[in-house]
Amino acid sequence: MMNGSDFLSEKVSCQHKMRLVLSAFWVFALSGCAVGPDFKSPEAPQTTQYTQTSLPSETASSTISLGEAQRFVEGDFVQESWWHCFGSDALNQLIEEALKSSPTLASASANVRQAQELLAAYSGSSDYPQAELLLGAQRQKTSPSTQGLSGESRQYNLYTTGANVHYNLDFFGGNKRALESLAARVDYRRFEYEATRLNLIANITTAAITRARLFEQEEALNSTVLLQEKQLEITRDRIRFGQASQDEMLNLQAQVEQARSEAIMLRKQRGEIEHLLAMLSGHTSSEVQIHAFRLSDFKLPTDLQLVVPSKLVKQRPDIQASEALLHVANADYGVAISKLYPQINLSANLSAQALSTGTLFNGSSTVWNLIEQITQPLFNPGLSAQKRAALAAFEAATANYKKCRSGSF
Repeated sequence: MMNGSDFLSEKVSCQHKMRLVLSAFWVFALSGCAVGPDFKSPEAPQTTQYTQTSLPSETASSTISLGEAQRFVEGDFVQESWWHCFGSDALNQLIEEALKSSPTLASASANVRQAQELLAAYSGSSDYPQAELLLGAQRQKTSPSTQGLSGESRQYNLYTTGANVHYNLDFFGGNKRALESLAARVDYRRFEYEATRLNLIANITTAAITRARLFEQEEALNSTVLLQEKQLEITRDRIRFGQASQDEMLNLQAQVEQARSEAIMLRKQRGEIEHLLAMLSGHTSSEVQIHAFRLSDFKLPTDLQLVVPSKLVKQRPDIQASEALLHVANADYGVAISKLYPQINLSANLSAQALSTGTLFNGSSTVWNLIEQITQPLFNPGLSAQKRAALAAFEAATANYKKCRSGSF
């Protein structure tokens, strides 16, 4: 038979165990446990070269005007301002102006800020309790007859003030996964901005060199036309002296007209390239004077940095953006899983109601309540479908990442 001391000892032991269970519960709840798989960055490619055969030690030398032979040099990173290697001040100035004025780059920058603010907004509404202040006044009329009583109707003013506090206890980490998804979207927008910036610079550099090439071709073709016109004049003189035939003159005249037509096409293409350069720099052709680039304005860099694939994947913004989208899909899958688990919501209310403002803040007019609510989905086929859809999106993101990475090597 249990005596009083034994009963008291067992009661204390049970209370101690209960405290341990509750402590473990709150530690688990506040530890940020999240359902779903944790994201792991894909492993870097193990290959050390881009082709099955080894690259030559250097390229063929250029005898025109762009420089000497180029050498492949192993490096850890690509120079950030790589376009400076071409040695063109005009190109550097054009790119600097484009980075300031390009609407495409401004749009990408705004997308980064939007993603950052969305993350901050959701973080503020999920990490911390939400508090609301209530102030109200109403004119009200009551009738005793509605309660089965006799008497006259009565009108009065009712003043209300109070505060509501509510908080979602992220027990299964749905909010944590949602924040993780938004943070990954910030990374995606940031890498997207870097890719847009890199693409803009590459397009300007390519267009500038193309403009120089077209101008050189046009000059060479104009020189050819002048020579052919002189040859045509000589042929006409020879016809007058009986030293050439009419067919020979017609053949030369056709060559002159063809060369003139090709020169006109080159001039048209050069105009289109100059318009493209103005647009890429954030202006119209009428607003900016594009430098007359020539091939002599550029020089080829002597050393070409060769970065192995395992290091390049950490430098290519398009690959990093694709990995960020993979992270987003992984976190969204965790959010979909968390919706299958119970949701725990805590709320508290402190308010006061009085017939006059003078008695509104008296202790007798104060009311309060604390509410803990747990909801568990019992029958909602849509949640399982959302989970399967999120998994399919993750698989698609995985395939797109592999496609992006393999297409870069």
